[in-house]
Amino acid sequence: QVQLLESGGGSVQAGGSLRLSCEVSGPTYGTNCMAWFRQSPGKEWEGAAVIYTGGVLTDYADSVKGRFTISQNSAENTVSLQMNSLKPEDTAMYYCAVGITASNYWYRENMYKYWGQGTQVTVSS
Repeated sequence: QVQLLESGGGSVQAGGSLRLSCEVSGPTYGTNCMAWFRQSPGKEWEGAAVIYTGGVLTDYADSVKGRFTISQNSAENTVSLQMNSLKPEDTAMYYCAVGITASNYWYRENMYKYWGQGTQVTVSS
C-alpha cells in the first residue's frame, strides 16, 4: 500500500520561507514523477511543481517560478518543496502526489495516482 505523508506546513508572514516534505512509502511501480499541488477555498487545483524520476527534470507553475524549488532524495524516498518569498496568494492546502505523466500535462491532477492528505500553508500580509 502506497502512503504519502506531508510535513512542514505552517503560518508565515509575506516574504518568509517554508519547506514542505513528503515521505513516500510502498511500491510506486509504473510512476515517473512526483509533484506538489495546492488548493485554496474557491479556487481550482493548481500544480505548483513537478520532479521526474532521476531528479533532474523539473517544472513549475508560472505563479511560483523563481520562488519555489522542488527536490528529491531518492535514498530516503522523499520529495521536498522549498518555498521562498512567500505571498498571501500562496496560502493553500498543499498536497504531494505521485503519478505518471507526459511533461506537457504534469499539472493535471487526474494524472496522479497517489496523494497525500495535505499540509496547510498560510501566508499573512
